[in-house]
Amino acid sequence: MVSAGDFRKGVTFEMDGEPYVILDFQHVKPGKGAAFVRTKYKNLKTGAIREDAFNPSDRFPRARIETREMQYLYNDGELYYFMDNETFEQIPLTYGEVEHSIQYLKENTNAMIKFYQEKPFQVDAPNFVELQITETEPGVRGDTASNVTKIAKVETGATVHVPLFVNEGDIVRIDTRTGEYMSRK
Repeated sequence: MVSAGDFRKGVTFEMDGEPYVILDFQHVKPGKGAAFVRTKYKNLKTGAIREDAFNPSDRFPRARIETREMQYLYNDGELYYFMDNETFEQIPLTYGEVEHSIQYLKENTNAMIKFYQEKPFQVDAPNFVELQITETEPGVRGDTASNVTKIAKVETGATVHVPLFVNEGDIVRIDTRTGEYMSRK
């Protein structure tokens, strides 16, 4: 059990059968009345963010979140299949469960999958990936006034803003947390 008085960033807890993580908190002791904890927290399944005030003595069960490294195998048009690197067990996931990270995952790439009560709910791509540019407009020489970018499509279908000197066939490094171009190989 975790009490609201012990809330810190990153602490997970359960409320009404749903797992949450603390994004921000503030212990408030007003001049009049009882102290409370102003909290901003996120539902780990739906991604919904809420703000609430709790009594510091409120107690909640801890949410046990398990993270496993799994390999992305393939997509059969409807489901995305991942394999546990230790047990070789395969699990199918829907697009809703992988939508934020699948645009950066090639087949046979490892990803971190988070489980709550043995059910997967989130897939995290590696922080940085290297992908090949499959489509982009050619850059115009001399058009370098200040940090000009163009849109490029990578082999997984994601689009990213790249500098003008990047061409089709180039391999680029992308930060998957922000979707930003980092460098060219």
